[in-house]
Amino acid sequence: MSDTATQTQTTPIKVRKLGHLVYEVSDIDRSTAFWTEIMGFSVSDTNEFGMVFLHSAGDHHSIALVPSKKTGRPSADAGLRFHHLAMEVESVDQLFAARDFLEARGIPIDFEGRRGPGGNVGVEFMDPDGYTFEIYADMDQIGPDGKTRPPEQFDRVKSLEDAVARPLPDTY
Repeated sequence: MSDTATQTQTTPIKVRKLGHLVYEVSDIDRSTAFWTEIMGFSVSDTNEFGMVFLHSAGDHHSIALVPSKKTGRPSADAGLRFHHLAMEVESVDQLFAARDFLEARGIPIDFEGRRGPGGNVGVEFMDPDGYTFEIYADMDQIGPDGKTRPPEQFDRVKSLEDAVARPLPDTY
């Protein structure tokens, strides 16, 4: 083993909490009813792709449902696709450090920037088995009034640099 292989480096990634789970469902209405009527979540938003964003506390969403392109209930062997698991970090500065750390280790970045609902800035990448994970910062918070950011303020960007250069309005 070479000296470089035995050296260790402390990771700059410091996850504060698990953020949100986004997954594919075969029946968006049935799954929305499950999460709202059975599990007690509330719908925060929907988007133009048919996704439903649900919250149970202050974060804009804890669960997001993606409608499957397949129709009807899937067979037992067809399965549904796990979309991603997101984990919150302290700041956008930590996202920059994490992106650089991941790239330096040959882990491709699948997406970086800001997508839309929730207003959070994030970095997405895959684990060795091909599961997608996201680390993010600055998720919109939902107060007692239940108000969420309107779609005209989503300002989707495809880099951390653009997310910093084009911050979202503080009020919505």
